[in-house]
Order: sequence, then structure tokens, then C-alpha cells
Amino acid sequence: MISSDSTEPFDQNLPAAGTVLQRLRRLMPYFGSLPGTWVLVAVSAAVGAATEPMIPALLKPLLDRGFGQGDLPVWVVPASLLLLFGVRGLAGYLSQIGLTRITHCSLLLVRRALFAKILSADLSLFATTNASTLSNTVVYEVQNGAAMLVNAVLSLTRNGLTLIALTAYLFYLNWMLTLIVAAMFPFVAWVMRVLTQRVHRLTEAHQAVTDQLAYVVEENVLAHRDIRLYAAQAVQAERFERLSQSLRHLAMESTVAGAAMTPMTQMLAAVALSAVISVALVQSAHSGTSVGGFVAFVTAMLMIIAPVRQLSELAGPITRGLVSLERALALIEQTADESGGSFSLPRATGSITMSNLTVQYPRATEPVLNIHDFRIQAGETVALVGASGAGKTTLVNLLPRFIEMASGLIDLDGHDLREWNLDSLRSQFAVVSQNVIMLSGSIASNVAMGMLPIDRDKVYACLCAANLGSFIAGLPYGMDEPVGHNATLLSGGQRQRLAIARALYKDAPILILDEATSALDTESERAVQEALERLMKNRTTLVIAHRLSTVHHASKIMVMDSGRIVESGNHAQLMLHNAQYAHLYRMGLHESKKSA
Repeated sequence: MISSDSTEPFDQNLPAAGTVLQRLRRLMPYFGSLPGTWVLVAVSAAVGAATEPMIPALLKPLLDRGFGQGDLPVWVVPASLLLLFGVRGLAGYLSQIGLTRITHCSLLLVRRALFAKILSADLSLFATTNASTLSNTVVYEVQNGAAMLVNAVLSLTRNGLTLIALTAYLFYLNWMLTLIVAAMFPFVAWVMRVLTQRVHRLTEAHQAVTDQLAYVVEENVLAHRDIRLYAAQAVQAERFERLSQSLRHLAMESTVAGAAMTPMTQMLAAVALSAVISVALVQSAHSGTSVGGFVAFVTAMLMIIAPVRQLSELAGPITRGLVSLERALALIEQTADESGGSFSLPRATGSITMSNLTVQYPRATEPVLNIHDFRIQAGETVALVGASGAGKTTLVNLLPRFIEMASGLIDLDGHDLREWNLDSLRSQFAVVSQNVIMLSGSIASNVAMGMLPIDRDKVYACLCAANLGSFIAGLPYGMDEPVGHNATLLSGGQRQRLAIARALYKDAPILILDEATSALDTESERAVQEALERLMKNRTTLVIAHRLSTVHHASKIMVMDSGRIVESGNHAQLMLHNAQYAHLYRMGLHESKKSA
């Protein structure tokens, strides 16, 4: 769960080797959940395929007995055709209904598993994978992959059975001519194999570039103000254009590879047809083959071209569908879940001990945090101060296990954090930071934040305690007012106080304030500070602040530098010591006077 700035996607160990059947087997837990529907689709496909040879079979008696001898009743062929196409239509309808049910039920299972993995995944996933890649995988890729794959499987079944039925009928009519037709199948298989491998490689490359393009869009949406402020539109447009062109080139290459299958199979079919006609003419001259028999054979042989062509075109959809779904499976199967212990408490007292603690990020040569001894008594307010990059936020992120230590020990109420059940551990903490995150929904739902059912009276009391009572009273829907995307319709002070109301509602025994007032003006800061004072009562509180004038009331102040605690004591003691804290404090007062 160590954080990182990398935005590389999760490891995609997609099996390039192995047969399609082996790869499909991985999907069975999701796509094999409706065996009855699969049977219905398969039977419908089989019935539809069985009707294919009946069309040329009707031509033989029609030509030999109807036109030649006139002894075939007039109603037989029309009635047979109506019955034949009625059966085909019903079979096609049932297979389409079954196909839709399989697709969407399977899609639901895959998406449910993906979202469950996102909710339970080790936090390193979010450090190494950007949000656009995850959302693209969950929302779009699995949908497109499932639709393409299930449609391709149905087409494979239907056209495969049609091919078998027509081939059997051709053998029944003339085994020698049928062998000529069958001779083209190995060449078709070889063409499909070569082109399928190329489509697979191009599909993987296409998905990678799609993720990069989505990430560029995501960055430009999130940073729209900064991009305009620094006139970076041209640079961003060039990034977008470069990736869009790459995507276009890959799409064209993939289309060229897939489209090449059709003309190649058609040429092979034309060769086979020419050979069949030549041999059939020779046979007719020597054995007296009937016109009806010859027309039936040629018709069946021409009909066999369609399933062969459609089978040859399935390589692209099957490959693209498999690659998309295998990427989802890679996220589900290869991403580790968070791990915790079994110890839990309804409510901790809030005493914390850290000893011989180190934190080291990947590829770093030195620990970013090195704490020998750090103790917080229950109900105590401890301020962490120091320059940016001193390790303050890293230290507090260790407590709810948002990052992991490399070595050492952290105890909460005398129990190692690793022994705690993660849900129980995190229920002991409430956090108010400078970066307030709100979810789409109402003010009340954001205050309750998943704690259902929502106690509306408690929500209102918390909003009033956070100095938001008059603001809520002026809204058209009160606490049911939608907050918009990440509460961007609210001011910075309102968002900060809404986060305080959320912390009040949770009523956790340990409170973490991470620069909770750093981005506020003086008036907003005063209102937020009053709300914070109410929130801090009877709680163990860790305060991170650059404005040292806001933390001099803390019972203990820990001064951090380069990941170490270099001073500790209360405000008076540290000022008397006249070291780093005193210097930072006087410098802060000086800056405040200058700005005033």
C-alpha cells in the first residue's frame, strides 16, 4: 500500500499463448452461470443450421419432378418453404433472446466482481493505476468484450453447425465433389491463424493507447483551470492529437488484418467452385447426373461459402472480446486485497505508540520516515509541524493503514495495527483535510457517508455544530440539496465545514486534521476553527498545520524534519528552547504581519 506517482496500469498478464478454448475456460465462472439458456441458444442454433441443407434439398425434386415430369403437387414446395423459414425465424428469435440474457447477466457478474475488487483492493492499485484506466475497464471494455464474445460464440456455433450440415448433405449428394470443397479448409484455417495473431497484438496495443488517451482527457477535465491559466491548451491539444493519431493507425491496421480474411477465403472458395464445376461436367457426361442433383449440389456449395466467410471473420471479434475480458480478469485475479487481523473494538480510547518506525517508498535510497519513539495519550491533542516534505502526512496516513511501514511497530490501545480488523481500525478515525472529497448526492448523504440509515436529526445537529445551520436553512431543499460533482458548487469554507460535519457525525475517538484551514481566508478560517474546537473535544487529535499560530494550544507539539522528530514539547517549552520551532513560529508571525 505504499503510494507512488506512477500511473502505469495494473499488470496485465494476458495469455497470448494457449488455445481459444483454454482462454474461454477462464471466463466460465461468469459466462457459464446460465446453462439452461446456453442449451436453448445451442438447440436454436442447431435447428437453424439443420434447415440450411433443406433449401437445396427442395430444389432437387422441384427441378427433377416439377419441371421435368410435372408429377410434384403444386402446394408442396411453397408449403415446405413457409414451414422451413418459419422454423428458421423462430430459432433465430429464441437464440437472440437467449444471447441477450447471457450477455447482460454475465456482464453483471463481471462488473460486480470488478467493483468489489476496487472496493477491497490493496491501496497500491490506486498508486499504480489511473482512474480513467479503471473506469474504462469496468464500464466500457467489459461491455464491449462481452457483447463481441457472446455474439461471436453464437455465430461460431450457428455457422459451425451450418457448415457441418451442408458438408454432410454435399457428401450425401456427391462425395467426390465434396472432397474438392473440403480441400480448401486447411488453407482457410492457416489464414485465420496468422491473421488472428496479428489482430491480437494490435488489439492489446489499441487498448493501451485508449487508456492513455482517456487519461489525457481526465487530466484536462480535472486541471481545466490551470491549463487555461498557464495557456497550456496547445501543448495538451498536441498530446491529444498524437495519441488520437496512434489510435487511428492501430484501428486501421486491425481493420486491414481482419478484412483480409474475407477476400482470401472468397478466392479459395472461387478456386474450389471452378474445380467442382469442371469435375461435375465430366461426371454428368459419363454418369448422367440429373439437373436437379447438380443444381442442388452447386447451391449447397455456394451456401457453404457464407458460413465459411463468417467463421473467418470471427477471429477479430473473438480476439478483441477475449483481450477486453482477460484484462478485467487480470484486475480481479492479480490484484491483492487488503489484509488485516481479527482484533476489533467498538470504540478505542485513542492511545497510540510508535517505535522504531521506518517508511521507505519504492526505488528510494533512504527512508522517508524514521521514528524511534512517538506516544500519544488518549484524549491528547498533538500537533505535527515542520516544513513541506518533513513526513507529517506520511506519519498520520500510517494510522488507518493507508500506507504500510517498512519496519517497526504501531500500537493502538496496546494492539499492533496489523492485528486489527481493517473495518474496525478505520472506524476509530475521522479525517478533515485540505482536500475535501465529496460524492455525488445530497448534503445529508455526504455527511452520513455510508452510515445507514441516515439519522436526519443527527445530520442537522452536526451541520449546525459545523457552522452550516444558516447556510442549510437558505437552500431550496435544505440538507437534501445536491452538492454537485465533488461539491464544486460550494465555497472552500463550506466544503471544509461539511467535512467537519461528516467527522462529527462519525463520532470517531481519533481525529486527524491535515491542513484543515490552510486554504481559507480569515473569515472562513475563524468559522471553521470554531467548528474544529467543538469537534476536538474528548478526542485524541493529531493536527498538521503550517500556520503555527493555530497549534500553540496543543498539549504536545512534535517538530519534524526529514522524516524525524527533532523537537517535542508544548508551545512555551519549545519557544524557551529557542530552536527550530521557535524559528518557524517567529517566521510565521513575520509573514503574517507582512501579508496584513
